[in-house]
Amino acid sequence: MTIAGSDSGGGAGIQADLKTFAALGVYGTSVVTAITAQNTLGVTGIHEVPVEMVRAQMEAVISDIGVDAVKTGMLSSTELITAVAEEVRRLGLSTLVVDPVMVAKGGDRLLREEAVDALRTKLLPLATVVTPNGPEAEVLTGVRVRTLEEARVAAERIVEMGAGSVVVKGGHLTGSEAIDIFYDGTGFRELRAPRIHTKNTHGTGCTFASAIAAGLAKGQALEEAVGQAKEYVTEAIRANLDVGPGHGPLNHVYRVWGA
Repeated sequence: MTIAGSDSGGGAGIQADLKTFAALGVYGTSVVTAITAQNTLGVTGIHEVPVEMVRAQMEAVISDIGVDAVKTGMLSSTELITAVAEEVRRLGLSTLVVDPVMVAKGGDRLLREEAVDALRTKLLPLATVVTPNGPEAEVLTGVRVRTLEEARVAAERIVEMGAGSVVVKGGHLTGSEAIDIFYDGTGFRELRAPRIHTKNTHGTGCTFASAIAAGLAKGQALEEAVGQAKEYVTEAIRANLDVGPGHGPLNHVYRVWGA
């Protein structure tokens, strides 16, 4: 299940999540938290779904279809974060991937500043794994993230907040490789891939978190799910789609279409 915002451009959010689930062989369900008007150039409008409707979507899906893993994305307000956290607890959803979405690829803010504390205190302690990029890790922890060592420090802080594990993504760092730091409270692992130079990376974070959730839903161990998610995202970026004049999307179905 993905609990996230809708991207009318199809590259991120609910749309990217469902494409990822399908590509990796799991059945996806969705809880829409916001409707956005956006394209490759940016976000022009956001309409939040009422909290009661978010709760109702979760209840409707889980009471009938069930869920093996949950991924959260855009939760723009304290009220939404609180409601989702309460439902996760009430419904006993134990496998939770939290993508702490804060800013769209084009720079538009998707999380209200006053909601950051709710994200830290209400949702992160429920997470099996949290997947911030460097800037998101900085906001969550107050730790500057410009190097791998700083990413490790931020990862430790996020686990100290109650998360089961964390992947601090390295896309915003420099170097010939994109290096993510995985930390589970006991040890670090570096996830390395060649850095692919393209402007078409819209939806990368959504896709990575959804790929982890897909692996967990299939019964993979956490470290295996994180590793296969890294591989999937790397190849989806390599096969990116040149859609629109701005930040185009990954090619989620590269295995079907070919690169």
